[in-house]
Amino acid sequence: MQIIPAIDIRGGRCVRLVQGDYERETVFAEDPVSMARRWVDEGARRLHLVDLDGAREGRPVNADVVQRIVGSVGVPCQFGGGLRDDASLAVMLEQAGVERAIVGTQALKQPEWFRDAVARWPGRIVLGLDARDSRVATDGWLDVSQVPALELAKSYARLPLAAIIYTNIANDGMLAGVDDSTFGDLEALAELGLPVLASGGVTSVDDVARLAEIHRRQPRLAGAIVGRALYEGTLKLADALAASTGFRPSQS
Repeated sequence: MQIIPAIDIRGGRCVRLVQGDYERETVFAEDPVSMARRWVDEGARRLHLVDLDGAREGRPVNADVVQRIVGSVGVPCQFGGGLRDDASLAVMLEQAGVERAIVGTQALKQPEWFRDAVARWPGRIVLGLDARDSRVATDGWLDVSQVPALELAKSYARLPLAAIIYTNIANDGMLAGVDDSTFGDLEALAELGLPVLASGGVTSVDDVARLAEIHRRQPRLAGAIVGRALYEGTLKLADALAASTGFRPSQS
């Protein structure tokens, strides 16, 4: 099971938000490129890049920063934030060099366009399911729909998607761990047959170990995206990598 560090970019800097709230921002590094190199040096084999400005504005804003990260790290990068039309996807997939593009808002609002995009870039589009109370949130988490996340995923389960990312936004940035309901949602999503990445609230070795247990039952739970816990130091990347294989490091 992969452990994927998250690098959230706003105003060209590496930041983290609490529950997606732009008013609750912490800056962790002025240079996201150096932070990306740090995680790769510590063992990351994939990075999760988010353009927070782009998510809010509906178009990629920090594409230049992303391109510099991709050119510096030598590992695959996946990107989300403001990808709502063909032109934006082309910029990120064909110019910036990201391996995968994450689409959330338009998968709900423009299903035919989303299906066409997946067909145009098979194996390179990720369905981003951001949810509160298991219902889909859109537009940089500013709106919560009445559509169950699992139902939206089922409607796209036969497409050649690269993966599904499931984020419980109530947990994101809270350092409170992953709740039982989210573990259940993740296992249900994995049963659809597509690779699933857990996101939001992964805080401790215990969270990673429990995800690894689900992975052993359901290998389609393919990885976990970890953000604030790495930056705050509540979870070390080396310990997360170890726990993802079933080894539980001693806690000092």
